[in-house]
Parts: sequence; C-alpha cells; structure tokens
Amino acid sequence: MASAESKRRFPLRRVVQVAFSFLIVVGIFAFAIPRIADYSAVWATIQDLTPMEFASLFAAMLFNLFTYWLANMAALPGLRLARSAVVTQTTTSVANTLPAGGAIAVGLTFQILHSWGFGAQKITLYIGVTGVWNTFLKLGLPVVALALLAITGQATGALVLAALVGLAVLVVAVSLFALALWKKEFARRIGDGLGRLVSWFLRLFRKPAITAWGEQAVAFRKRTIALVEKRWPLLTLTTVVSQLALWFVLLLSLRHVGISEQEVSTLQTLAVFAFGRLLGAIPITPGGLGVIELGYIGGLVSAGGNEAQVVAAVLLFRVLTYVIQIPIGAFTYVIWRAKSSWRKPVPDSEAEPTPA
Repeated sequence: MASAESKRRFPLRRVVQVAFSFLIVVGIFAFAIPRIADYSAVWATIQDLTPMEFASLFAAMLFNLFTYWLANMAALPGLRLARSAVVTQTTTSVANTLPAGGAIAVGLTFQILHSWGFGAQKITLYIGVTGVWNTFLKLGLPVVALALLAITGQATGALVLAALVGLAVLVVAVSLFALALWKKEFARRIGDGLGRLVSWFLRLFRKPAITAWGEQAVAFRKRTIALVEKRWPLLTLTTVVSQLALWFVLLLSLRHVGISEQEVSTLQTLAVFAFGRLLGAIPITPGGLGVIELGYIGGLVSAGGNEAQVVAAVLLFRVLTYVIQIPIGAFTYVIWRAKSSWRKPVPDSEAEPTPA
C-alpha cells in the first residue's frame, strides 16, 4: 500500500519541481534581469561584436570542452578522447536540461561506460573521484580569488571574512578525505556518519535509512588509493585547467563587450565566477539556469560593470557554455547509440550489476 501511494505521489512531486523551476527561470529572465538592463540595449551591445570577436569566443568555448574531456580521461584510465567527448557531452546535456538531471546523468554515465566494457567499480570510482576533485576546486577557487583580491588591495572586510569561512570549509572537506584515505577505520566511520546524516533527512520524507555507506566507503577508499596515488597530479591539473578555461570564456565575453580592466578587474571576474560556480551547485533549476546568470550579473555590476554590457557578456557566456551544450549532447547521444563498434562486454573479473 505504501509503495503504491509513493508511486502516486511521485509524479505530483516531479510536476511541482518542474513548475517551481520554470517559475524561477521565467521570473529571472522576464522580470529580474530586465530591471537591471533593457534587452534591447543588451542586443545592441552584442550586435557590436566583430566576426573576429565571435570567432575567438567560439574557439575559447571549444578549448573549454576539450579540457573537460581531458579531465575525465585522467579520472578513468582506458577512456579515449572521442569516447570521453561523447560521454561528457551527452551527460552534461541531460544534467543541464532535466529536473534532477544530475542524478539522471549519473545513471546515463553508468549505461554508456558499461556499454564500452567498463565495470561498475571503475565507473563508481570515476564518478566519485571527479566529484571530489570538482568539489574541492569549487570550494577552493573562491578562497584563492579572494586571497588574491586581498593581496592586491581590492578586497573588503566582508570578502576577507567570506574567504576565511570558505577556507575553513575547504580544510574540513580535505581533512575528511585525507583521513578516509589514511586509514580504513576512518573511512568506515566517515561513511557511517554521512549515512546517519543523510538518513535523518530521508526520514523526513519517510524513506529508509542508509546502512551500508561505511563498508562502501572502505571499498571506495581502496580503489581510490590505487587511482589517486598514480594520477592525482594529472587529475588536479586537468580539473584546474578545465575550470580556468570556463572562466576565460566569461572574461573574454566581458572584454569583448567593452568592459575594461579598470571597470572590472580580472581578479574580480575570477571571484564572481568562483562564487557563481558555488551558487550553481545548488539544484534549484537544471544547470542553474537563471540563478547563475543573476548571480554573475549582480556580482559584476556591483564590481563596477556597465549594466547592459554585463548582461550581454553573461548571456553570451551562458549561451556558449550552457545552451550550445544541449544540441551537442543530443548529437553525441546519437553517436553513442550508433557506434556499435565501440561496444564490448565487461570483463568477467569486473562484471557486477550496475545501479538501478
């Protein structure tokens, strides 16, 4: 009875989520952003860009995509460039368009990589390690950006305080990860502790408690050590480069629409970008649509940028790094379905059921 009732409630909950996301996106683009700058002025700014400027933005976008493929190759030994492009773009498209797209993208990642002969353990490790490295960078980049602003005399007391809070969070996260890798018992305790914390929230929705995270953390620790001890420099380098390449698209957009270094400094754009990435991690809308744009616009205008130029630059940036990814992902999905020559069975030594 409870199962049937939960099945009846699930579609309604999904409809509410979709409606809530839709209202937020519409509210931001139809009401919030026009209060900052009129779209006609924004469009006029974009029209002033030269063909060379558009070409340089497109080239920066392509380089950014390439760095993502390299980062995923570093986290999954045996993944080749073309296949990395397919799995990265396909799952990114899903994550950026569907409510709860991140969770769906994880399932699709399993399906794609499993069809290419990767076992569930390797796929789980790949997802876990890339998630950890990206989380560390999202926490660390605001700290670095604000520290650089403080060193150059561009930071206020409030920004310094935010940097210290971010540093404390980063230190805790890195320490927990290091302890989990250091000793098996620490990994088990951390897994059990996180399981109890998540179970407390699950009880609010009448979901069963999590009981296996401790042992799963121990198994994950063993596989992570084998991967990280050999590939952590490459993992770190490719992850950092991929995020900086994304920031460079934003910086180039700002400079091309006419916002100078004197109006908004390079370090200020890095700080706004870093905090925007943190904001985008909150799953309010698919891919942070609307929320990220508003965060970037507010931060850059506060830093001294012209309203119409800032809105134009941010919208250009998001078209290049968000909107264009969706049709690219649809195309790579077709490639995955059509490329039967890439498919192969999982070796018996690695075969185990993939997550449902």
